[in-house]
Amino acid sequence: MAIPTLIVMRIVVQKVSRASVDVVPEPGNSFEEPFVPQSIDRGFMLLVGVADADGPDQVAWLARKIAHLRVFEDENGKMNKSILDVGGAILSISQFTLFADVRRGNRPGFTGAGEPHHAEQVWHDFNRELESYGLTVKEGRFGAHMQVSLVNDGPVTINYDTDELMH
Repeated sequence: MAIPTLIVMRIVVQKVSRASVDVVPEPGNSFEEPFVPQSIDRGFMLLVGVADADGPDQVAWLARKIAHLRVFEDENGKMNKSILDVGGAILSISQFTLFADVRRGNRPGFTGAGEPHHAEQVWHDFNRELESYGLTVKEGRFGAHMQVSLVNDGPVTINYDTDELMH
């Protein structure tokens, strides 16, 4: 049985009471600008994986779904409010390892992850689309070794995979 090779944008959404990211300095990293650690309070920490097939359709669909995702409690304790309703922020982290293929052996393969230049552009486009909803979006650094800290609130963790959800 053949396994489909079309893999598109994947996002893990974690509702947080706070989250932060910093870059780990490594020999050989040649980033032009120093990284300023980023943090948010109430909101979402997103792990974002981009494939080569991703583009404006995936960006628009995911940004709309995440901006309107109702996982924050209302006055009755029900998850009826969106991040827009509660004035939350987003910490967006590029994460190619969401495409880990562990079907064979013990070392994951990442051939489903997008080519770096394309993936970085789509990730930035996605973050700008979230901002178009009036959301504050803070970013990690694409291609860097990062340390991410978060306090998952709930816990609430939701996965989006456009290959499965948009069709």
